[in-house]
Amino acid sequence: MDDSKATPECPRSAVSSAVGLVGLAGLCLFYLAVRLWHWDAPWVPLAGLAACALPMIGWSLLVDRVHRNPTSGIDWDGPPRSWRDAFDTGLVKLAGLWATWGLIACFYALGRWYWEGGYLYAMQVLSGVLIPLAALSIPYVIWLDRRLIDRQDGAWAFGHWLMTLGRDFDPALIPRLAEHARSWAIKGFFTAFMFSTLPGNWSAAVHIYPEQMWADPVKLAEATVALMFLVDVSIGTVGYILTFRPLDAHIRSGNPFMQGWVAALICYPPFILMNGGGPLDYGQGQLGWEAAFSDHPLLQPLWAFALMGLTGCYAWATVAFGIRFSNLTYRGVLTNGPYRFTKHPAYLSKNLYWWMAALPVLTTTGWWGDAARNTVILGLISAVYYWRARTEERHLLREDPAYAAYAGWMADHGVITKWFVRAARLAKAPAGAAVVAPAE
Repeated sequence: MDDSKATPECPRSAVSSAVGLVGLAGLCLFYLAVRLWHWDAPWVPLAGLAACALPMIGWSLLVDRVHRNPTSGIDWDGPPRSWRDAFDTGLVKLAGLWATWGLIACFYALGRWYWEGGYLYAMQVLSGVLIPLAALSIPYVIWLDRRLIDRQDGAWAFGHWLMTLGRDFDPALIPRLAEHARSWAIKGFFTAFMFSTLPGNWSAAVHIYPEQMWADPVKLAEATVALMFLVDVSIGTVGYILTFRPLDAHIRSGNPFMQGWVAALICYPPFILMNGGGPLDYGQGQLGWEAAFSDHPLLQPLWAFALMGLTGCYAWATVAFGIRFSNLTYRGVLTNGPYRFTKHPAYLSKNLYWWMAALPVLTTTGWWGDAARNTVILGLISAVYYWRARTEERHLLREDPAYAAYAGWMADHGVITKWFVRAARLAKAPAGAAVVAPAE
């Protein structure tokens, strides 16, 4: 059967391209204001989040009208439930929601790494917004419950379990309880991490000096990388914050596979294995592209532009998510932007960047053993990201038939993906057998 005939069109993306672009525009304007007026205060990273979040929220609601999507689970056309009815159910949900926040707070309190370094900023922000969030959650939960189609969500299941002390708890609600736990574990873990990186990213981005950039390709590459990381972290943080049903950006499911969690968590502190001195530290005696091409006036700027392009692709992959970026979650299938070229543009560009920037075969020691060790370790890191991609695809294929259609379309039409598929077919597929598009 001809796969191209079976999937003639790429499935529609759950997020329009414009959402991320208007958020990027807002962030750029705020960055220019910070540079122009020399703002340097702890509130700058938070204001930067607002600068990119508000345009994305406005576009999503006013132009894309995402609150009307059937996937939001909200009925806007029928008569709302009474406030009294919603209040009774809302109390159960609030009990579950606040207890969840309390458990996350206990996790923060127990984790020593949350009280040092960049995480201190995250703890200050999260503790500062706790009381306002608790107050605002009361009218929000009750208002939303008046129009929810399915009222017995994960928060309600957890609240019901707490109020009944687990007695006579309906076993049918256990999957919802488990989903609630997975979703909030992801949100709690990664939101703190994202906030911890914001001050450092803003500091690097605002301390860029154009006069150095134009004279030195290394400085130009470093400045571009700093700006792209600022874009990535800012829009990514907004994605973790705005998990709201009226924006159709709620977490529909957290990855249920343990392999997916292991593959993801070893890439982030405190479990990270790739940091300096860690088991997957590939930088021992590393020469790096800057020194390797210091005597090549043509090759060094070409290499710098290649690294800048890869970082730009990495940031573009986050921008394309708009308000729906988060690890280990399903929040709708994304098929536009760089996801028309490859199913995993962020992972692919990030790993290519590491290989080109590190050049692991070149070391300051000149010993082949160091070069071999660094090369093998970097290869293992790329294998980890391949593992992450496979577990993510397994999750998405389980949740949404649209992802299978997208994978089928990409197998024949994805500019990068189709070559991986063809290579896989030549390497191992029996004649006439169907091949699932690999996680390139």
